[in-house]
Amino acid sequence: MKDTVARAMWERFEPIHQLVYFAPEVRATADGLGMRGYWMGYFALRAAPLGPAPAAVVTSCFYVFHPDRVARALPDAWRAATAEDVLAARGRAVDAAMTALYGPEGVGSPEMAEAAELAWEAARAADTAGRVLGAANQALPRPEQPHVRLWQALTTLREHRGDGHVAALVARRLGPVGAMVLKCAAGESDAEFQRQTRRWDMTAWHAAQRELRERGWLDEDVCLTEAGAAARAGVEADTDAAAVTPWTALGSAATARLAHLLEPLARTVLDSGIVPAGNPAGLTGAFSGGAADGSPSGLPAVAE
Repeated sequence: MKDTVARAMWERFEPIHQLVYFAPEVRATADGLGMRGYWMGYFALRAAPLGPAPAAVVTSCFYVFHPDRVARALPDAWRAATAEDVLAARGRAVDAAMTALYGPEGVGSPEMAEAAELAWEAARAADTAGRVLGAANQALPRPEQPHVRLWQALTTLREHRGDGHVAALVARRLGPVGAMVLKCAAGESDAEFQRQTRRWDMTAWHAAQRELRERGWLDEDVCLTEAGAAARAGVEADTDAAAVTPWTALGSAATARLAHLLEPLARTVLDSGIVPAGNPAGLTGAFSGGAADGSPSGLPAVAE
């Protein structure tokens, strides 16, 4: 799959964003709000920028979850805490998680502050027409603490990219289960992890496999055919193309500098073991430390 600046930047910011799903400080904060279990906290923390959205809206935005998985968490989560309280708690949780991971000196460093400013500029430039989660996060106030500001900016960029990814799936008539089956057939995530965490049963999973075989995208061994590999590559290419605006606006030099600043932060997350193996995002960790002049090795150029 051809690398692009949008994909290269995603590999660097996605691990930092994922702290909100897996850091123990975040789980403790969600529990303190009265969220019952992991999934209620997950849906409330991620959906809070939308306000007290009903389960049907969140199911649509998040795309790959079975409606019953979402309905077990919402609207009950909004009875435990308001969306405003959840957002405030999310900021505190991210502060605690990043401080625990990077240390007080790390979160207070000039590099962290510089990364926060560059990421915030990129996030403000994200085009959010038709991108509900991206727009909701972009509309949030600017956090005072630089490391929390960095996380919020990266989360805006992440949800902006995710909204574009959903559009690419819909355009190819790839429903929630079919999208996961195709991703797993490409070797980008673990099928059982995807199926169980998104709460789809084997009947739905096998039906999606059968549909993709009928389309010529999977063979009898549930492996990608040439046509399936092309379809998967097309989804990813469209996702990357739809996510490039923030980096074009930021410019090549500033994007390269931000990539260089994010690399050690992302590597620390990946090396910590906080993000579980087989996670659904399909992270590869395929980046290395930047050059001494601040230019990350292998970062594709931004088309300006």
